[in-house]
Amino acid sequence: MSENRETSCGRALTLAGMDMDFEACRRAFVTRDPRFDGRIFAGVKTTGIYCRPICPARTPKPQNMTFYPTAAAAQEAGYRPCLRCRPEASPDLGAWRGTSNTVSRALALIEAGAMDNGDADALAGRLGVGERQLRRLFRQHLGASPVSVAQTRRVLLAKQLIQETRLPMSEVAMASGFGSVRRFNETFQQLFGRPPGELRRSQKAETPAADGIFVRLPYKPPYDWDAIIGFLAARAIPGVERVEPRRYARTLEIEGARGVVIVTPRGDGALQAEIRFPKLQALPAVIARIRRVFDLSADPTLIGAHLSQDPALAPLIAARPGLRAPGAWDGFELAVRAILGQQITVGAARGLAAKLVARYGETIDDPAAAELGLTRVFPSPGRLVGEDIAALGMPRARGAALEALARKVAADPTIFTPRADLGSAIAALKALPGVGEWTAQYIALRELREPDAFPQADVGLMRAMADEAGLRPTADQLLARSERWRPWRAYAAQHLWAADPGLAQAAKTTPSKRTKTDDRRAA
Repeated sequence: MSENRETSCGRALTLAGMDMDFEACRRAFVTRDPRFDGRIFAGVKTTGIYCRPICPARTPKPQNMTFYPTAAAAQEAGYRPCLRCRPEASPDLGAWRGTSNTVSRALALIEAGAMDNGDADALAGRLGVGERQLRRLFRQHLGASPVSVAQTRRVLLAKQLIQETRLPMSEVAMASGFGSVRRFNETFQQLFGRPPGELRRSQKAETPAADGIFVRLPYKPPYDWDAIIGFLAARAIPGVERVEPRRYARTLEIEGARGVVIVTPRGDGALQAEIRFPKLQALPAVIARIRRVFDLSADPTLIGAHLSQDPALAPLIAARPGLRAPGAWDGFELAVRAILGQQITVGAARGLAAKLVARYGETIDDPAAAELGLTRVFPSPGRLVGEDIAALGMPRARGAALEALARKVAADPTIFTPRADLGSAIAALKALPGVGEWTAQYIALRELREPDAFPQADVGLMRAMADEAGLRPTADQLLARSERWRPWRAYAAQHLWAADPGLAQAAKTTPSKRTKTDDRRAA
């Protein structure tokens, strides 16, 4: 095991995306610098554990330390998670670590459950690369294989559930993605040298027994909660979502199971999610969606430092350093909302979505949902196939486009998953009924979590980039200007939208007073 550790360390120190200089890493641990939490982990040779920079334990001697860019790399090298600093509680910044978009897309798929069966070849096929190439990229950028990354996610989620909830061990095994209780027990016995039950006996669960599961979801500060909750509030569908200043709740359906999620800010570098789902196996997928919607994997310091090199963006980022790019709960839902919002206001689009849900959404039976006024889930693609959607009060062509979209997605549920690159994703999305360039970029930004997606024809972006005389750039000019913002043009767009005073006013105008270009923001 020692030789394995040393080899992994040597590889980790040369990883792209971060300076893994030994002395720099050690200083982060000596000073317990929170800026590096989630970015480096230290393996301790004398104890066989790995820690976060903020670990309260005494800093080991230099000769006993070795550093890794991810928890998966440390774990693959033979180290086990520290029980004091709890690596599972650190911000998950893996997707932002390297320069490989392929790795970022692969991590998004793994988080959504693509590796539950341990098939790295199938994962590589979905990304349009060979399995050996994918493994090479993971080694280069994360210091671990795709299989190790997936296994580490399962172990750390299980450890979190053991220590933060009172779920029975058999339910922890199912909820964290283990195929069986026996495999779950064997993994923990091998990794920690003790059965999982002893980890709970040594820690007091933070949450009381309840129908819901409470999970702490860390992020890299700063975090602009007000901005993201305001974005969601403006688009909340009655009966599906309820948004308050300090709480967001909505219904979800995953693989036929319907449940409720309630998200609140904690104030300690994390959000808290109450997840009420009858199917425990859906928990990893639900957590992945929450992380996607609230953009918890972003590193705002890294993104802001890059974008601030443009003088036009620097004051915007300084004003809102914790601004995130809100994700979507479901690709089909987002596409439907975008098509509904064509040439009408945000409020009018939300009204049409409410009619759609009232007519076609399945009901949900949950006491917590009822108390919040949540009664239905957003309709599935199959529910809309063959329906006269235009009867809800929209142009017949738009209703036909929605029905055709539902038919396409029902036939191929993988349409809204990451592709080999942004260009191929945009091409696939534009082939869908009712989806043009702007909508495709918008779906790539919010659902596929493409950090470089950029709807350059958006009127809000052009208005925000107008010169002192009020002259707006053309779409082509804006696209050329955005080259310096790569690979985080999606975040540049978010800052420009947040700074554009015209968007707030446009949302209040009547449809007859708005232009077709303005209506693209109704999504």
